[in-house]
Amino acid sequence: MMTLPLTLPAPLAKPLARVLRLTDRLRWAGPLALRLVIGIAFVATGWAKLHNLENLTNFFKTLGIPAAHIQAPMVASIELAGGLLLVLGLGTRLAAALLTGVMAVALLTAIVPNADGLTAVLGSIEAMYLAVFVYLAANGGGSASLDHLLWRRADS
Repeated sequence: MMTLPLTLPAPLAKPLARVLRLTDRLRWAGPLALRLVIGIAFVATGWAKLHNLENLTNFFKTLGIPAAHIQAPMVASIELAGGLLLVLGLGTRLAAALLTGVMAVALLTAIVPNADGLTAVLGSIEAMYLAVFVYLAANGGGSASLDHLLWRRADS
């Protein structure tokens, strides 16, 4: 549990300590919420892209992405499979690492060239997705994930 580094007035100390205990018990909810919301979104976009590869390939060509006819189905598949893995919390770090790459390319090819400045880049949905994927790649899917369940069993 977190401890407070300073002394608070008595009327504040007890309620704040209760809040900290509660948030410690809910630590599992943050990674789960990120995985579910972002995972479901990427399952949907990956599915849509796989069923519209011609348009996606043409879009990639306009961005100057090399081998667009190979990259388009690869990106769509990573989004679909990666999103599903995030929802399940299975292979979270690997899925998030692959999706980090997809979002980095999206930022560099589709967002940065048209951005009016750093705020426009960092305020884009792609940058937000990138931040979530970096977090999940570094920290894993959390205790409410299949990864956690499988690793816990393997350790016992």
